[in-house]
Amino acid sequence: MKLGTKLIHAGVEPDPSTGAIMTPIYQTSTYVQSAPGQHKGYEYARTQNPTRDALQNALAAIENGTHGICFGSGLAATDAVIKLLEPGDEVIVSNDLYGGTYRIFTKIFERYGIKFHFIGMQDAQQIRQHLNGQTKMIWIETPTNPLMNIIDVAACAQIAQEHNLLLSVDNTFASPYLQNPLDLGAHIVVHSATKYLGGHSDVVHGAVIVKDEALAKQLYFIQNSCGAVPGPQDCFLVLRGLKTLHVRMQRHCDNGAIVARFLREHSKVAKVYWAGFEDHPNHDIAKKQMRGFSGMMSFTLKNDSMDAALKVLSGTRLFSLAESLGGVESLIGHPASMTHASIPREDRLSYGLTDSLIRLSVGIEDADDLLADLDSAITG
Repeated sequence: MKLGTKLIHAGVEPDPSTGAIMTPIYQTSTYVQSAPGQHKGYEYARTQNPTRDALQNALAAIENGTHGICFGSGLAATDAVIKLLEPGDEVIVSNDLYGGTYRIFTKIFERYGIKFHFIGMQDAQQIRQHLNGQTKMIWIETPTNPLMNIIDVAACAQIAQEHNLLLSVDNTFASPYLQNPLDLGAHIVVHSATKYLGGHSDVVHGAVIVKDEALAKQLYFIQNSCGAVPGPQDCFLVLRGLKTLHVRMQRHCDNGAIVARFLREHSKVAKVYWAGFEDHPNHDIAKKQMRGFSGMMSFTLKNDSMDAALKVLSGTRLFSLAESLGGVESLIGHPASMTHASIPREDRLSYGLTDSLIRLSVGIEDADDLLADLDSAITG
């Protein structure tokens, strides 16, 4: 079954009681049992919910995994994955990553004795220099947030296999439409389903997908024990969003290419970070492991000042100034003060995230209108 068909049909069956084609929202906290311990597969809604089950099955199918595990947010999903580790364990992490991930690693889990090494992974072989007997996991984003660095998932998987490590890939920026890390050797895929999977900026949600039974059991145990589960309404919204992921992502990709090339030719733009350019670092790897380059990009101005950047950030009409990404509407953001504000400035600057960097999430509006909006804001 091809992806477009999976997105519409996987995990979903008509409701047996009514024939409803959409999975109902099972808004219940508990389930009646015919006798103690005798039930229809559902006992308590933190542990199981039919709406959540349908979404988990759909997510597993579209990532070519066997088990999907849903959470109340992308960070709740990240939290569950790191809870697979123990005090004294170490994780090698790509240094260009979402600020919330950096925050939970350094401000929460380091307090419990887990150590994180943040390194550049454009050359995956750099990982080997940081391996030791305590290393238990490699954590990557690709494309990275916000510099769009491309990391070779298969090369990371080879290193993980050689050293009996878990490889976890945050696939939020690519989505399953463009990239399937489990097929490349990853053990765990993480999503902020708030973004492209939901696709309409109306839900906060997270997910983990695996294809190992033992790993799935551990994550289901964490999900149930720690309780960071999504409500059925949220699961319904993501399940609805999945049905149009393929058509939305194609438009995001088409518009993203148009906007990236426009910015690159603009007289007032200094640099555009977008994986679709042939001279983008690791573009060949991106072509190999991705099926397109999404609508995510960042850029800097030739007048590389905060004042100039702030003028653009506050000067758009269609690009709304807001955090998040992956919705049908276009967003513009300032990573240094918004999504990545929790990363110390000296650390951000060391890997290229400057105070004047601007990030775009290109939506699915008419491309000509988006270009006119950006041009007006940039030229003033």
